[in-house]
Amino acid sequence: MQRLGVSVWFIFWAVVALILNCFWLAEAEEITCSGIVPLRYRNDKISITDFGGVGDGITLNTKAFRAAIYRIQHLRRRGGTLLYIPPGVYLTESFNLTSHMTLYLARGAVIKATQNTWNWPLIAPLPSYGRGRELPGGRYMSFIHGDGLRDVIITGENGTIDGQGKVWWDMWRQRTLQYTRPNLIEFMNSRNIIISNVIFQNSPFWNIHPVYCRNVVVRYVSILAPSDSPNTDGIDPDSSSNICIEDSYISTGDDLVAVKSGWDQYGIAYGRPSFDITIRRVTGSSPFAGIAVGSETSGGVKNVLVEHINLYNMGVGIHIKTNTGRGGIIKNITASNVYIENARKGIKISGNTGDHPDDKFNPNALPVVSDIMIKDVWGEKVLQAGLIQGLKGSPFTGICLSNINLRGTTGPRTPPWQCSDVRGVAHQVSPWPCSELRNVQNTGSCSTHF
Repeated sequence: MQRLGVSVWFIFWAVVALILNCFWLAEAEEITCSGIVPLRYRNDKISITDFGGVGDGITLNTKAFRAAIYRIQHLRRRGGTLLYIPPGVYLTESFNLTSHMTLYLARGAVIKATQNTWNWPLIAPLPSYGRGRELPGGRYMSFIHGDGLRDVIITGENGTIDGQGKVWWDMWRQRTLQYTRPNLIEFMNSRNIIISNVIFQNSPFWNIHPVYCRNVVVRYVSILAPSDSPNTDGIDPDSSSNICIEDSYISTGDDLVAVKSGWDQYGIAYGRPSFDITIRRVTGSSPFAGIAVGSETSGGVKNVLVEHINLYNMGVGIHIKTNTGRGGIIKNITASNVYIENARKGIKISGNTGDHPDDKFNPNALPVVSDIMIKDVWGEKVLQAGLIQGLKGSPFTGICLSNINLRGTTGPRTPPWQCSDVRGVAHQVSPWPCSELRNVQNTGSCSTHF
């Protein structure tokens, strides 16, 4: 009965996502960034069943997926090849994609990860992290993986990619993991990627992780995981640029979208920032953050646009987070037209969040946070409007708040706003924020926003 309940829950939210997609599609003149990657039509089409694929939910299809992708990689049809996954449940171990391909899931098609973890492939840690994110050493390869690819599409008719993450979540809880858990989808060193019209559920770790990538579109997706599933971030652009995230529903156990760029001294040394990122028309819920920057931001994050976001049952609505030892510059972050309902905190900008990979980080590597514009935010049932805690040696500057109304009941020991080591401006903010944020009459670096 419990499995039936979970299935019904996923179906419900998938229907919600489809309704939202239809609504958004109906907006004829809607602004979109999805044009950064052209949608390719593939003349050459093959089916997983051509390679022995069986969608009975029992047969292991690893050989079929690897054989089909080997064919795409080595025959190199002009314009690439579409790999069709018909209705059915296709159980498989992890596999790699190749360039110039479309992975197309028909309605009713499910690609499901095996729960046999003993022979899951291991890969090297990311150089900007220096080790696995959870444990020293390597990390388990993502369920669907791509490295050094270009022109790849994952799409379909709202078929499902299911990571069957419970076995991994239980190992994390029981502290029996040997290496960092696998992501559901990871692209490394790749460009011109489209992910659309697919349901992602039960990821072992982060769901969609483009790292060292450029020109990536994630649109019309649903990402689902139980609220208590550990570290199941929705979409994590990491040391990547020209990223478009739009028109999606995300309900997971961690941040819905989190922009990252490396971890402490390893991220500083690698030096690859995340920039030119748009996050638009995303709806969701999480016990952690709705839209986050960080906490791994050592390569720097700049030029992030967030708009038209609806968040329900949240830990924090908008969260910019970093720490001593991170270094890096977080600059030019704009968030507008955000609705938050039932949250512990509406806005949080913090300099003491997140752990360290080891004890070799430089405590004098202080992050620089500036030019943060948050405007047109409405909240209901928000327990604390905001918390902004900069660093004594590196105060946060250019924090610009405008037209913000966050309603809720603040506890007797919790003021509506808490601030330290911050400079900026507040205009039409209710409840009125801390004294460190000046009145609009003296706007300084915020003058261009008012």
